Amino acid sequence: MKLYDAHNHFHFEPLAAHRAAIDAELRAIGLCAAVVNGTCEEEWPVVAALPDTYPWVRPSFGLHPWDCGNRSPRWLEKLRASLLATPSAAVGEIGLDRFILGLKPDDPRICGARVAPLGEQCEACAAQLALAAELERPAAIHCVQAHGALLALLKSTPLPRRGFLLHGYRGSAEMMKSYADLGAYFSWNLEGLAPRAEAMREVFRLIPADRLLVETDAPTKAPPPDLNRLPLGDAPDGTPINHPANIRVAYETLAKLRGDPLESLAARVEQNFRRLFS
Repeated sequence: MKLYDAHNHFHFEPLAAHRAAIDAELRAIGLCAAVVNGTCEEEWPVVAALPDTYPWVRPSFGLHPWDCGNRSPRWLEKLRASLLATPSAAVGEIGLDRFILGLKPDDPRICGARVAPLGEQCEACAAQLALAAELERPAAIHCVQAHGALLALLKSTPLPRRGFLLHGYRGSAEMMKSYADLGAYFSWNLEGLAPRAEAMREVFRLIPADRLLVETDAPTKAPPPDLNRLPLGDAPDGTPINHPANIRVAYETLAKLRGDPLESLAARVEQNFRRLFS
C-alpha cells in the first residue's frame, strides 16, 4: 500500500538524531512522498537539501504566521528565488493564526519574538498565495482561530489553479464547503483523536473523498500512547515526539472514522496527493 504524508516538518530538531531510523521505517511501511514544510527564511535551504538524502521528500517553502513578525525586508524576494531554484517545491507553510496573538512575550513558544498582528499576517499570506498562483505551485495553509479572515482573504486573492491544502483542518462543515468551492483539500492528522476534537471528526466524515489527504505534522501531533507504535520520547517542552511513520496510524484511523476499507482510502488519497502536489 502506497502512503503519502501531505504535511510534516522532518527537518525540525526533535527528529534530527533519528533521521536514519525514520527513513528506514518510512521505506518499510511504503511511504512514497512527504511534503516537508519550511516555515521561515532560515529553514528554506535546509529543506531544499533534504531530497539529496531522502528522495521521498517534497520540499515546501513558506513564511508561517508565527514567523511573520520576524521576517527580513527581502523575505518575499528570497522566497521567490527559493521556489524558482526548486521547481518541485510547494508554497507553505503559510496562513493565519489568532491564537498566537494572546501569548505573552515570555511564553516559551515564542521566546520573546515579535508577533505579527492579524492584518500583517493577512498581507504576508496574500503575497504568498499570489506567488503560488503566479508560479503554479500548490500552497499549504495553517489556520487557527481565524477561519473567517482566511475565507475572506481567499476570496479576494489569486489562488493556485491546482488548489491548496488546509492542513489539519479544524474549521466547520459549513466553511469546509466554501473552502472546497475555492479549490481546497483537507488533511487529517492524529490531533483528531483527542477527546476535545469531536467536531473535527464529524467534519472529516463529511469531506468529499476527492479532497481528502492525510498528514502527520511530525514531530508534533503524536498519537495516543496506545496507538504510538514508534515512540521517540519527549521534546524539550515535554510533549511526545511524533514519529513520521505514524502516517500509517493516521490512515488507519481515518479509514475507520469514515467506514472505508483502508486500501480504498489509500488509493483515493494517492490520487488526490498526485493531483495537488505532483
